[in-house]
Amino acid sequence: MSGQIFSKKNYPWLIFVVAFMTLLGAAGFRSTPGILIDPLHAEFGWGRGTVGTAVSINVLLFGFIGPFAAALQGKYGLRRVTVIALLVISTGALLTTRMTSTWQLYLLWGGVVGTGSGCMATVFASTVASRWFVQRRGLVMGALTAATASGQLIFLPVLTRIADHHGWRWVGFTIAISALAVVPLVGLFLRNFPADIGLLPYGADASYQQPPVSGNPIRAAFAAFTSARRNGVFWLLFGSFFVCGLSTNGLIQTHFLPAAHDHGVTSTTAAGFLALIGIFDVVGTVGSGWLTDRVDPAKLLMVYYAFRGLSLLFLDPVLSTRGMGLAGFMVFYGLDWVATVPPTVSLCVERFGVQQGPLVYGWVFAGHQTGAAVAAWGAGALRDATGSYRESFIIAGLSCGVAALGVSRLRRSHQPAKLLA
Repeated sequence: MSGQIFSKKNYPWLIFVVAFMTLLGAAGFRSTPGILIDPLHAEFGWGRGTVGTAVSINVLLFGFIGPFAAALQGKYGLRRVTVIALLVISTGALLTTRMTSTWQLYLLWGGVVGTGSGCMATVFASTVASRWFVQRRGLVMGALTAATASGQLIFLPVLTRIADHHGWRWVGFTIAISALAVVPLVGLFLRNFPADIGLLPYGADASYQQPPVSGNPIRAAFAAFTSARRNGVFWLLFGSFFVCGLSTNGLIQTHFLPAAHDHGVTSTTAAGFLALIGIFDVVGTVGSGWLTDRVDPAKLLMVYYAFRGLSLLFLDPVLSTRGMGLAGFMVFYGLDWVATVPPTVSLCVERFGVQQGPLVYGWVFAGHQTGAAVAAWGAGALRDATGSYRESFIIAGLSCGVAALGVSRLRRSHQPAKLLA
């Protein structure tokens, strides 16, 4: 059916569209933590540290499921794993609407939704990009990564209004419906490998050989880590991505709304500012993908982390002044939000190969989510202890400076790309 609608020659781009729409439809859960902090506090009296703990569980699973999800996708196929993940996200989001105690918050939002969303992380995007594209891989990776930001752009203002006018439980219903809506699209069109329909990846020559299907997924995931951990490149990427998670979804995405509230900015206005990040992140991430195909990705990472750290040092003062200064921060910061993903994926594939690259990136992404978990919990705990997020913004900014110094030691591999395939 799908082959009749879309010619085989262009099928890789159909896969790209399906993957983009899938990430877009499943993006609602990434917008939710910051929206829920104040409503849950108002209804149940849960502190920011309590909600931050649940978010930490969620983001840790979101990260550490990644390498196993990549192995499962290799063993059982992208389509099957993605459909199951979307159903798990939808089920977890629905059940959160019935929770009344903190253990249910930890189990459902932390455990169930975190597990399902782990299969929909950027590991999914890296698997699609590495399997279906040889040329334009960086651009495709950038666009797929931007899908999450586009989803945030669409969902965040809507979910904030829903929470304000109808209550936080309707946020869970909306996320569940959105995740379910893309299941038919995945079932009809998503394919595991180009060879399944008699194709080569986009831009591959006749000598291309498809990587063999992995055996036991758990063994494959751990084997990739065992091999990669002996390589200093892996730890530089892991450490820099730890800082990336700490300075983005762990800190800003989780705590910006309550931080803005501390400075007298309404939830709706603050959500609009966050939406600016979503708008400019699409530009920044697609542009980063385009640059990754042309420029040493290590140099790109160094620039990205340096400028992100600088911008975070100015966040608390601009929150105090509001106005155009805060809008300027959102534009500048948004261009850098997940621009780090395409060059990081590129370095994983260059250094560890097409077969092992997505698995290694899964472990690197686990570092990202570990940093996010530290910030989600730590920034909330610091806010409860000091009454301000200022210290958290400064710590994140200085950490980005350290990451910039770390990735400056990386260099593009001179090994021909076709040998890695």
